[in-house]
Amino acid sequence: MIFRLIGESFRFAADALRQNKLRTMLSLLGITIGIFTIIAVFSGVDTLRNKLQESVDKLGSNTLFVQKWPWGFGGDYPWWKYINRPDPSIRDYEALKERMGNVDGISFEASASNRTIKYRSSSVNGVTLNAGTQDYDKTWTLDFQEGRYFTESEGKSGAPVTIIGADVASGLFNGESAVGKQIKVMGRRLTIVGVFKKEGEDMIGMSQDKNVLIPLNLARGLFDVQNGNYGPQITVRGKANIPLEEVESELEGAMRSIHRTKPGAEEDFALNKTTMISNQLDMMFKMVRIAGWVIGGFSILVGGFGIANIMFVSVKERTNIIGIQKSLGAKNYFILLQFMFEAVALCVLGGLLGLFLVYSLTLVFTYVVKVEVVLYMKNVIMGIGISVVIGMISGFWPAFSASRLDPVEAIRS
Repeated sequence: MIFRLIGESFRFAADALRQNKLRTMLSLLGITIGIFTIIAVFSGVDTLRNKLQESVDKLGSNTLFVQKWPWGFGGDYPWWKYINRPDPSIRDYEALKERMGNVDGISFEASASNRTIKYRSSSVNGVTLNAGTQDYDKTWTLDFQEGRYFTESEGKSGAPVTIIGADVASGLFNGESAVGKQIKVMGRRLTIVGVFKKEGEDMIGMSQDKNVLIPLNLARGLFDVQNGNYGPQITVRGKANIPLEEVESELEGAMRSIHRTKPGAEEDFALNKTTMISNQLDMMFKMVRIAGWVIGGFSILVGGFGIANIMFVSVKERTNIIGIQKSLGAKNYFILLQFMFEAVALCVLGGLLGLFLVYSLTLVFTYVVKVEVVLYMKNVIMGIGISVVIGMISGFWPAFSASRLDPVEAIRS
């Protein structure tokens, strides 16, 4: 019985929408624009957020960085508190290796940016030269398209070997195998033992495509790896089954002990972690989402009033039909459902049209502008859900007033 009533209500609603096509389309505009605005903003925000998070995840969710400078995100940065801190040293690294237990790997790293790599008459500019100790492959996730990582003996002896990024290999060798060839880095000839797998463009510059990696003991003969100009840091990756807070607490205690920091005194080092970036991203995108709700919300509000107005007009036009239905035994809830479904159907049509426009926009960005934007299923569901709720709210009072009409007065009108 209930399903039959719902089916009949849908038929009445569909007939009313078909008979007033122009009015229906004009009524849809407010909802369409509102849903389009909200879902377009959310799709752009979610796509950007996920891209940034993918870049952040490359750092490792259970990875800590011992550095001189704490990561800062806008606002007043008290640089004067940190300027006199010492840079992380090899001595700190060696002491941590002896003291830390809940870790998979600890590495000391330094990097020299904007270098030129040469092979015969070919060269690649703007390359970042990274130097790391043997556990570098344990603190960072490295994928190879060719070759291998450094052996233990190569790392300890500072052998003249290197691993290069995919863009560097492409620029120097133009598709040929790179392993075994010798390149010139900072005046030294180095033999390539591996090539990193191509990762593509990265939102925060974490791609290995234009990087070159050498053993730290080799780098010590090329530049001062403990000099602050080369960004020395100690990277610590905790064990997967150990909470990051526990690893951080152990690392903080070990560093305070190594630096002989007195109880209650402020640390002279910074422990940075990826959750700091993730939290900042959440705060930033939360504000953008609120802006999307405000902008789209006004449009949806106007659209909702438009739907309610059209529904009152529809009730007025069909008053005598309502009277005939009620005189033939139609219950109040049947009349209520009939107009409620009509209002919901209007809003859902508007919402679907808005979603179609968003999807079309994502295709334009992805294939024409070459910037990938994704319409996620959660946003599709949210768009339809908002449409249904607005339809129920804007259609309730007109539907309720229709259901309360007196059949004799309604037929007479």
